[in-house]
Amino acid sequence: MEMKFEDALKELELTVKKLESGETTLEESMELFEKGVGLTKECQKLLEGAELKVTKLLANGAEEDFEAKD
Repeated sequence: MEMKFEDALKELELTVKKLESGETTLEESMELFEKGVGLTKECQKLLEGAELKVTKLLANGAEEDFEAKD
């Protein structure tokens, strides 16, 4: 199941806080770092998907709809 962007970002922030605390062992730090890399990739994938969707909407004339609502 794909995470929501907000959930992935929140989890990433918690992971970074744990790493920054300095209270983890080397092994725990490595696991957290690995988790953080995965979460970063997930956030990037979700952002790219959102950007693609917006680009497609604008290419299909939705731009006129946005301008009409101003």
